[in-house]
Amino acid sequence: MKNFAYTPERVCSKKINFDIDDNNKLHNVQFTGGCPGNLLAIGKLVEGADAQKIVDILKGNDCGGRGTSCADQLAIAIEEALKKSA
Repeated sequence: MKNFAYTPERVCSKKINFDIDDNNKLHNVQFTGGCPGNLLAIGKLVEGADAQKIVDILKGNDCGGRGTSCADQLAIAIEEALKKSA
């Protein structure tokens, strides 16, 4: 299992940590900062899910007209991690 850390941009959360196992499944998604209830829920919802599927679902979600969101930033982080792991 590989651990990844990502610094999101233009959102309230300041850091995203997560693991991707050898089968490209997500684990231990944790946000630092941001909306605690929503971000804890995202972490629970994506636990054990296929990383690419989560990218496909979350990428492009917007928060308040920022052009991004914490969910979108997670998708970007996962996408970068998958490219590094390829």
